Amino acid sequence: MGRGKTIQIFLPDGSANGIKLAEITSAIEKAILIPRNNLQEAVKRKETAQEGIYFLFGTDDKRAKPLVYIGQTKEGIKRIKNHDQNKDFWNYAILIISKTKSFTKTHIEFLEELTIRMAKESNRFEFENNVSPKHYEIPESLEADLLDSFDTIKILTTTLGFPLFETNIKTVNNFYLKGRGIMAEGNLTNDGFIVYAGSQVKKETTPSCHSYLINKREMLLSNGIISEQTDYYQFEEDFIFDSCSTAGGVILGRSTNGWTKWKNTDGQTLDEVKRK
Repeated sequence: MGRGKTIQIFLPDGSANGIKLAEITSAIEKAILIPRNNLQEAVKRKETAQEGIYFLFGTDDKRAKPLVYIGQTKEGIKRIKNHDQNKDFWNYAILIISKTKSFTKTHIEFLEELTIRMAKESNRFEFENNVSPKHYEIPESLEADLLDSFDTIKILTTTLGFPLFETNIKTVNNFYLKGRGIMAEGNLTNDGFIVYAGSQVKKETTPSCHSYLINKREMLLSNGIISEQTDYYQFEEDFIFDSCSTAGGVILGRSTNGWTKWKNTDGQTLDEVKRK
């Protein structure tokens, strides 16, 4: 168990759907969540003009994973406003600044490289920028401070609804789904239902299979999340679904109650283990 954290989230206009200012009370970093339609309001806030790193988040109906763009800026919100003119995919931005105004060019360049590298390792989002910033050699003491900053950034972005740096750690007590000629392995997580790499997917769908499941299967195939094998499809990497039933439906090619179909090695259903 990790140590507890106190996170303060301030809503400047009192709306849960507007700008949010989030901080761990004992840390110097602050995250500013800016919905795209609130850019003009964000410009009026003094803290948004500071140096920092930023994230643009969005989705694409043809992409299996959510999308992210990571950058650094000396001009805060001005840089994000530039992306309003030339990038369509994003709906939310998060700007990370220092409450003590202590971020320098060295700080933000190191944090940009680190956040890009760690986000690619977690593989939860697909990148909209292809740059790979060079790794900066900095004094050991400063690197230790900035690794602490990254830990804070990881917590704040996840708290604001974007688990960009959360890694999928395969657990021991997993659940299994079996069909004719295939078997899949997965588990329930805080973010949804994860299906692990190597899980198999039926090639055929039933005539009554919902179009949503068919489209999801096609998207996973076109994005390389699943690949075609001789007798089945196979997950090439871990993938998180919104629900256990969607995961089961994609795997079996038909509408499925995932709470009763996913079972552990003792034959207990996901419903029996997690909800009763």
